[in-house]
Amino acid sequence: MGLLDNVSPFWIENQYKLWKQQPENLSEEWRAFFTGFDLGGAGAEAPVHGELATGDALKHSAVQSLIYRYRDIGHLLACTDPLSPCQIDHPLLALSAFDLEFSDLDKTFHTRRFMKQTASLKEILQVLRSTYCGSIGVEFMHIQDPVERQWLIDRMEPTGNRGTYQAEERLRILKKLKEAALFERQLQKKFPGQTRFSLEGGDVLIPMLDVAVRTAAALGMTDIVLGMPHRGRLNVLVNIFGMPMENMFAEFADNAEYGVVGEGDVKYHKGFSADLAMADGRGIHLSMAANPSHLEAIDPVVEGKTRAKQDRMGNDGEARVLPVLIHGDAAFAGQGVVAETLNLSQLEGYRTGGTLHIVVNNQIGFTTAPKDARSSLYATDVAKMVRVPVFHVYGDDPEAVLHATELALAYRDAYRKDVVVEIICYRRHGHNEGDEPYFTQPLMYERIKLRPQLHAIYQAELEDAGFNAEELKAIEDQVLAEIQGASERGPVPMESAFLARWTGRKPGPVKEPAATAVAPATLQEISGKLSLLPEGFTPHPKVAALLAKRREAVLNGGALDWGNVETLAFATLLDQGFPVRISGQDVRRGTFSHRHAVLRDQVDGKEYLPLETVAKNGAWFRAYDSMLAEFSVLGFEYGYSLEAPEALTIWEAQYGDFVNGAQVILDQFVSGGEAKWERCSGLVLMLPHGYEGQGAEHSSARIERFLAQAAGENLQIVYPSTPAQLFHVLRRQMLQKFRKPLVLFTPKSLLRHPLCVSSLSDLASGGFKEVISDPAGAEVRQVLICTGKIYYDLLEQLQKDGTKGVALVRVEQLYPLAADQLKDALQRYPAGARFRWVQEEPRNMGAWRSLRNQLAELLGQEPEYVGRPDAAAPASGSHRLDRVEQHRIVTEALQLP
Repeated sequence: MGLLDNVSPFWIENQYKLWKQQPENLSEEWRAFFTGFDLGGAGAEAPVHGELATGDALKHSAVQSLIYRYRDIGHLLACTDPLSPCQIDHPLLALSAFDLEFSDLDKTFHTRRFMKQTASLKEILQVLRSTYCGSIGVEFMHIQDPVERQWLIDRMEPTGNRGTYQAEERLRILKKLKEAALFERQLQKKFPGQTRFSLEGGDVLIPMLDVAVRTAAALGMTDIVLGMPHRGRLNVLVNIFGMPMENMFAEFADNAEYGVVGEGDVKYHKGFSADLAMADGRGIHLSMAANPSHLEAIDPVVEGKTRAKQDRMGNDGEARVLPVLIHGDAAFAGQGVVAETLNLSQLEGYRTGGTLHIVVNNQIGFTTAPKDARSSLYATDVAKMVRVPVFHVYGDDPEAVLHATELALAYRDAYRKDVVVEIICYRRHGHNEGDEPYFTQPLMYERIKLRPQLHAIYQAELEDAGFNAEELKAIEDQVLAEIQGASERGPVPMESAFLARWTGRKPGPVKEPAATAVAPATLQEISGKLSLLPEGFTPHPKVAALLAKRREAVLNGGALDWGNVETLAFATLLDQGFPVRISGQDVRRGTFSHRHAVLRDQVDGKEYLPLETVAKNGAWFRAYDSMLAEFSVLGFEYGYSLEAPEALTIWEAQYGDFVNGAQVILDQFVSGGEAKWERCSGLVLMLPHGYEGQGAEHSSARIERFLAQAAGENLQIVYPSTPAQLFHVLRRQMLQKFRKPLVLFTPKSLLRHPLCVSSLSDLASGGFKEVISDPAGAEVRQVLICTGKIYYDLLEQLQKDGTKGVALVRVEQLYPLAADQLKDALQRYPAGARFRWVQEEPRNMGAWRSLRNQLAELLGQEPEYVGRPDAAAPASGSHRLDRVEQHRIVTEALQLP
């Protein structure tokens, strides 16, 4: 590396001043350098040579500073806003800021890492202005890798950051602009006033996506997964994905014969997929993820879907599958999940090889102006946290937008990192077609009113460039004819959503039990493999003892605890060819040190995953400790599950209540995705739950919230009370013929509770039991119905006191409630017995309010409630008070009538 590499021009200037004043304080290298510099070029790296005089040394350094600063902040002079005049100067970019003068413009300067070795100041400024202050403003000097910086410089400065497009390509751009604008015009004409979230004002998105798809295909990509908000979505579906316009018009007409699946959703939330054929014979599959109005919530979902595709493709997955996220300016700056998703981009368990982020900057969020929507200069500033380039582009310059897109994809292909292209445009109408924007932005909308549509602007440019006016008009006539014809035809049949990996699976549960038992010999063989360690591997002594204890229990019929059985559940699925992916905070070890899925050598730190040794038929095991976030990580795993029905995909919360941070994903995707969009998910949520006196924040996984969202058999909500129940429900999740999200409330204190154990025979026979009940008998005077951990509190007290006449009934599956099984269990007890529901949670939480009416219907009377009274917080912050209350619940529950 040379002396000047990665050295700021400002540093050189300061060093030179020091050389003049105190040369003894400089290093030998720098003294030799400046000696050669002042002698007229004796130094091999001197920036001036021969005819350049000593007295101009500081000006040469100043020119280097000027080049650096244009690269750094030239974007501040870029002309990118169609609604505002261009800024022509900036004090930090003025010649005077570098002690340069107009008289220096014709002087020749030596340049370092510039287009030419020597150039006049005028030439240098022309290149810098055209590259960094034209229709594209680029931020890239925050990137710390000098190789990446130079890669961008080498592709921007020689071309002035402009693309060169031949006649055929320019006509294609015009056609795509016409398609975008005329499609919107037809919708407005045919269905006036209906909400469609028009793209008008951001029409350039259509030719931009068109070139993005073609460029991606040319780079060898076979799949694009796209997520976007509602604005412009219908236009993208029709003009990029090729969704039949006939079907779109039918949806607007709300034709009964067109129909919806399930509960359906509004038009501008739905997803779609298509296979497109490129002109060169290549094919590419496009998938648009369904998205609610929580605009940026789709970001991690798209990343998860992308990662699942990439994992399936193997080592070249990142090169073949491209995630594309389209954002609005206000949402990109305002919603925290954007920063979370960016933070995932380079993490081992979540990276997808770079996302193309397209920010459609309408310069307004609903009615909120930028000054009220963000504290940063640009809507995209949050993206700089991951040190990637950001291109700000004049939205009414289609060729600039296409060039920035092509450069962005080339960068992504070269460095497998995210890249951002921000289109500065506007919104021609209000927030929706029934909104009046003049109420809040009269000056902006007066400017918009006077501005021609982009297709007209670009057509005029082509005419000025010599294109035949009749030929250009023919393009519009062709597009109009296609749109008019589609509006007069009926909808065309669409393919089922259950194709490819989902072939054979249908929405809705199939009432066929899954055979989840595993032969004892198989369990023992698998356990033996899991206990073996590589030669020379040094485990932690406690982990070594744990592995030995687990092996011994399986071999000799001992008690199997939760961690042992969970590992066996994963292992048996891997043995049958089902991949297993689990992620969340601390999942490798387990928050409560029960899992140890990844072992760490105590000498060299190397990792070892025992479960990988039992995977067969292409299966694999992956465990990823996630970043400290729930929203994005749960969204990612949900997206993964959509694309990988063959894999057991698990997200585990550190504590169950941490799922609160991901409520949008639960509300908008997990609970309603199948009903709204016919998209099934087999995602498993492991949520530690139980009252151990740890306070309000570490007790409750909010059972009541999940039960409130449960309807139409959309979820499986399970609170298993034994390790065997966990074993069978995890295996059932993969072996049943359908996929439903599984909400699994898991224990904390029960992980090592001496009564919370199972036997090898429990795993080798039977299956998951939705209801577990004590034997009936004439002596039973009281039946306590409960779920989860409270069962063991009641059982211990019964055993301690030797109480007779009390039966315990455990509801293991809270939803869908196995009403017939529960009814049969309850009817076996004597008619005069007292029935009570017992729970740890406050009365307004837990399962009581959801099950209360159902239990009353099954019993013919409402059971008594025993538990904590209504409360605002889930649990007491005092450990002592919590134990007192827990003891009261158990004591009261066991009082016989």
